Amino acid sequence: MAEKQKIIRATGRRKTAAAQIRLLPGSGVITINERPLEDYFPRPTSRMRIVEPFQTTQTESQYDVIVAVRGGGISAQADAVRLGISRALLATSEALRAPLREAGLLTRDPRKVERKKYGRHKARKRPQYSKR
Repeated sequence: MAEKQKIIRATGRRKTAAAQIRLLPGSGVITINERPLEDYFPRPTSRMRIVEPFQTTQTESQYDVIVAVRGGGISAQADAVRLGISRALLATSEALRAPLREAGLLTRDPRKVERKKYGRHKARKRPQYSKR
């Protein structure tokens, strides 16, 4: 019977997107919501942001990644996956903290959509002022 592989779990969030990451030793295959990376994120910039933690730590093609992501838009989901992968890599080795921190990959982006206020058109936009 084969020995059980060490699966590392992590979570990444951005705006209203949340990504649950499972990192396991493998050949570098990234699966998002049971679809290949290229299918789920057709834009090259989104894919580039997702593989950035692996490039920063020189761990490309060492781990397989299985992602479940929901909420938010395409860009927020990509950033949530990136943060989750960074946190999972940090759990594999504490020595990776310095390069990940230096690249800004461990910092969660706290910005969220501001709520609309009454008497305003949007969160901050006021009705047009008329002097007369």
